[in-house]
Amino acid sequence: MSTERQTVDSGRESRQSGPLVALTRWLENLGETAFAYLLLTPVFVLLTTIALYPLLRTFELSMYTGILGNTDPEFVGVQHYADLFTGNANSSLPGSVTFLPDVSTSGSFPFVHVEGWARSTLVVTILFAVVSVFFETLIGFGQALVLDKEFRGRRWVRAAIIIPWAIPLVIQGMIFYLMFHPSTGFLTQYLSSFGLVAPTNTLNDPTSAFLIVTVADIWKTTAFMALLILAGLQSIDRSLYDVAKVAGASKWQQFKLITFPLVLPSLGIAVLFRTIDAMRIYGLIDSVSSCTTVPSLSCMVVETFYSSRGLASAVAFVTAGIIGVIVTIVIYQQYKEGV
Repeated sequence: MSTERQTVDSGRESRQSGPLVALTRWLENLGETAFAYLLLTPVFVLLTTIALYPLLRTFELSMYTGILGNTDPEFVGVQHYADLFTGNANSSLPGSVTFLPDVSTSGSFPFVHVEGWARSTLVVTILFAVVSVFFETLIGFGQALVLDKEFRGRRWVRAAIIIPWAIPLVIQGMIFYLMFHPSTGFLTQYLSSFGLVAPTNTLNDPTSAFLIVTVADIWKTTAFMALLILAGLQSIDRSLYDVAKVAGASKWQQFKLITFPLVLPSLGIAVLFRTIDAMRIYGLIDSVSSCTTVPSLSCMVVETFYSSRGLASAVAFVTAGIIGVIVTIVIYQQYKEGV
């Protein structure tokens, strides 16, 4: 009898002290934060593989010079970065495009020399991102507030708003290209009468082309902002508005004290996504105008890659660095507000 009991007890001990049981107990003792990070570990590994490695590879390529296909590239260190920020790399860029704004011909008032700033890929990219994201956020917020209300035909209105976002980028570019083409465009003459675009050669005029590309981007991606903001609006507890009405709060007070603070996290994520996308603008510019007319950082990477792989890699790494700074600032603000 005692032998049988010892056999049963030893079996229980082996089951209670096995590796699988130990792992289960370890998982049960983890805190919520540690368990969440554990579940996200595969995602972190995947992102490191598909994002960090190409970034490091790009930085490595930026340390060498030579034309694509050379088997013996020359190591130049950070020379490409120095050339970008000193203007020495401007001669390697297509057309009269520069990285930083050229103020050498502006005399003692560089900030009023529009031409030098309009040819800078850094200035054009940042200006495009600021203007487009601002209006997309403003219009998208208004659309989201409307779609958040109950009214007849709301389903069809939502579908209509998504249509511009669903149109492929190349087709959208051709639409705006044909609208402002010198021979087929029907908006050039009308808008030029108000001084908004150049009356002739509109798509090759830097200011006019920049305006057209910006409007095209706003027209397409405002729906994206509206959908993300709408998701945040519909997550708000409706009972808060009932309490506010009982307390005598006006519509503006309800928006100021309830809607805006609670939708702010979703709004921040939407702005972050759109800013990252706007900083990488290329396809819309190439399909509507050209990279030399409306220069951007991504345009400069593509245009210089086949002539100077190292310089193109340096521009790409700088662009990634700027995007990284923007992402860090937004995430820090989100974390600061959450704390």
